[in-house]
Amino acid sequence: MSLPARRVLVVDDDEGVRTLVAWQLEADGFVVVQAATGEAAKEAIERQPPDLVVLDLSLARIGGLDVLRWLRAGPPALEDLPVIVLSGRSGETDRIVGLDLGADDYLVKPFSPGELGARVRSVLRRAGGPDAGTIRARDGTADGAIAVDDRTRDVIVDGRPVDLTAKEFDLLAFLVRHPRQVFTRAQLLRHVWGGASQWQSEATVTEHVHRLRRKVEADPARPARLRTVRGVGYRLEQP
Repeated sequence: MSLPARRVLVVDDDEGVRTLVAWQLEADGFVVVQAATGEAAKEAIERQPPDLVVLDLSLARIGGLDVLRWLRAGPPALEDLPVIVLSGRSGETDRIVGLDLGADDYLVKPFSPGELGARVRSVLRRAGGPDAGTIRARDGTADGAIAVDDRTRDVIVDGRPVDLTAKEFDLLAFLVRHPRQVFTRAQLLRHVWGGASQWQSEATVTEHVHRLRRKVEADPARPARLRTVRGVGYRLEQP
């Protein structure tokens, strides 16, 4: 069985920012909850504490710093909740205040969604927890398994290490995060390569899938793990 996806609460009064951040984090395998106000953020945290909060400072009424103070003064279940602060202010004073109040990281707008995703993963690794940084998926064989570790970029298949290129790893890790979900080649280009089929060939995806099959399948000619969904794309099988 795959591990439960980590939950991230994104708090920002700009719907465009929330949508962009949610798109990136969901592509990285996280479950994303959104809140547009400080009040909504507090309610969401009390209802079901996430694994991490991405928190904008410039919120109306209850500001981001107020939410951060509330968290750090809260019960033990909340006071250590990892927080990444977003701010449109690049001044040193704001950064110091946010970090002094207990933010785990600070990112200035405008920012790269990919960088935010990397920082979320980094903060969660530092926060620890069972299997932090490790993703696992069961496949359709009797006792076979694929284990992917984001921290070390190690891959274990049926108990043996497998050497992958950087992009082979990225492709496999993405599919492991979304077991049995079917992706078109265009979607994989966008999520894994960060591009679109208008300027990158979908044959790139096909070739990488063929290479992965030679490394993770018992019989690459009859793949049991990286399956082709005819006329659509690919999916990673699990029981």
